[in-house]
Amino acid sequence: MRFAAGLLMAMIVVIMVVQVAARYGFNASLIWAEELCRYLLIWMTFLLLGMAYRTGALISFDLVPLMLSTRSQRVLRLLTSIPVLCFLVLMTWYGWDYASRFVHQTIPALDFISDYLFGRPAGLSIRLVYVSVSVGSGLLALHVLADTVHTLLALIRNAPEEPHPPVPIGEQ
Repeated sequence: MRFAAGLLMAMIVVIMVVQVAARYGFNASLIWAEELCRYLLIWMTFLLLGMAYRTGALISFDLVPLMLSTRSQRVLRLLTSIPVLCFLVLMTWYGWDYASRFVHQTIPALDFISDYLFGRPAGLSIRLVYVSVSVGSGLLALHVLADTVHTLLALIRNAPEEPHPPVPIGEQ
């Protein structure tokens, strides 16, 4: 996922640099650049949700859990993971359903590029963008499920408190 996200970010940077050079250097704007970068950013965001959850990078409200014992924190974590998993399953299912409604609508920016370069539109479905919600929600659900199993096992074994928070991805 990190490689995919890095590749997507590199593509965004290159497209925006070309856009700025075209606009200010040649007085010609690339009308498709902003739209394409937006779609790439959407995919990058949804692909990285699970990794952000795993490393603790998502915003959370820690006041109540910090006042509880380790065992109570684990029980609270298990109780809160149930509605989160239900929500993510619904987002995955209905996101896929929603995306499938747009299978015949094409991505305007890519059609424009293809039509200009090759004389015919690309015909890529906008569904490729909308399905990112399902993919990201499904990946996040897998991370939450893995964390739930880990928490449940720690609760059953009555494992001691973990000495430090999860290790950031780059330091593994």
